[in-house]
Amino acid sequence: MFGLGPEWILTAGGTPIADAMVFSHPEQIDRLAKSCPEALPTAVLAGDPCFDRILAARHHRDRYRRALGVHPGQRLVLLNSTWNPTSLFGDAGPEDVLPLLLPRLTSELPADEYRVAAVLHPNIWHGHGPGQIRLWLDRARRAGLALVDPLEGWRQALIAADVVLGDFGSVSYYAAACGTPVLLGADDPEALGTESPVAAFVRSAPRLDPYRALPPQLDRLLAEHRPLDGPAELTSSAPGQSAALLRGLFYGIIGIPEPAAPAVLDPLPLPPYEPPLRTAPLRVLTRTGADGTITVRRFAEPRYEPDDAEGEGHLAVHEDTLDPGVLESADVVLRYGEADDPRFGSPRQWAAEVLDRYRSASLAAYVTGPRECEVLHRGGLRCRLTSDTPGDPAVHASALLARLHTDSGPGPAATAPAPTTLTVVTGTHLARVRVTVDREGGPEGTGHAARPGR
Repeated sequence: MFGLGPEWILTAGGTPIADAMVFSHPEQIDRLAKSCPEALPTAVLAGDPCFDRILAARHHRDRYRRALGVHPGQRLVLLNSTWNPTSLFGDAGPEDVLPLLLPRLTSELPADEYRVAAVLHPNIWHGHGPGQIRLWLDRARRAGLALVDPLEGWRQALIAADVVLGDFGSVSYYAAACGTPVLLGADDPEALGTESPVAAFVRSAPRLDPYRALPPQLDRLLAEHRPLDGPAELTSSAPGQSAALLRGLFYGIIGIPEPAAPAVLDPLPLPPYEPPLRTAPLRVLTRTGADGTITVRRFAEPRYEPDDAEGEGHLAVHEDTLDPGVLESADVVLRYGEADDPRFGSPRQWAAEVLDRYRSASLAAYVTGPRECEVLHRGGLRCRLTSDTPGDPAVHASALLARLHTDSGPGPAATAPAPTTLTVVTGTHLARVRVTVDREGGPEGTGHAARPGR
């Protein structure tokens, strides 16, 4: 058994190398008794400080979600991998699903309905190097994948997650212990002790089918999920007590009295704010209802048209996209930044330059925050879009373009009067957007009519 065999925990003379071996549950001590009975006298039951820190921070879930840029109505899918050739991030030869899975995570899942993040074991980062990891994941990151700090941020991401897509590593087991739905993308029965709780969990956990569409699998997982008793019970027999138990053990070994103050663990820090920055081209589908509500779905660099694609389509592209040639066919050009960033002059100046440079574009949108963006239409309409809820205001720019095309009928969109409000739906989330028109008019070079969105 890895880590508990005699070769790991006994000296050459057959005596334990440690004064104490800490375990979180009696079943682990039972397995120690079978694998190395000589070390049994050193076994101490003292809980799990990692799990206790997770339990103590669960009330901050909404803060952790906001730190990761998860907006109202979005699901956070947390991809995780342990370190092993047969892990999700390993190289299992023809059975390796990751090359197939990564692009589909960001292209099949609508960008405004899902946020995708990845937690990779520290040994993966150490073994391959940060540069290589980022290179392998560059395309996925440009499509919206967040890379979570493997030491300081993974617990917070786990608390924030709606779904964990993982393997037989500890993060998947901690997720199950917290009651979070887990979908296994890789498993290796030979890598686990057959009697271990993790092995029992892996045998019963739902499996990802890498050749089927992802959204229905996630919907079914969430609809049918029932928290498992095993992981919650077997992760720790003393939840919330590890700090006191461990400090008592340490001071007992040292041989000095414990402090009078309570034993506590460091609280989990609040991660930095890291909203998604999608520079991959976005396929945007819009549908306007009879009541004027505009439903928007965006897909990051999809390899094919979504199965349930409905409505009008157009292409929205960040100005810093990897292939600048894509901008030549963009309907909407995007940028995110501070309104007073001197490098762009102003949102107004940036928009005018963009529309002069990319003659195919109908709209330029400069996003200045999670609720606002400045928009310039090629026909001269200039306005500010302000949402009642945080999100990605680039969605609202696409909705405005769809509304202008709908209101103008067969003529150019520029002839339609600007709406005063927009009602925009993405997935299950509804946002009300105020349209404030700049009455000073459009700049030179943007005065010819726009073509309809494709």
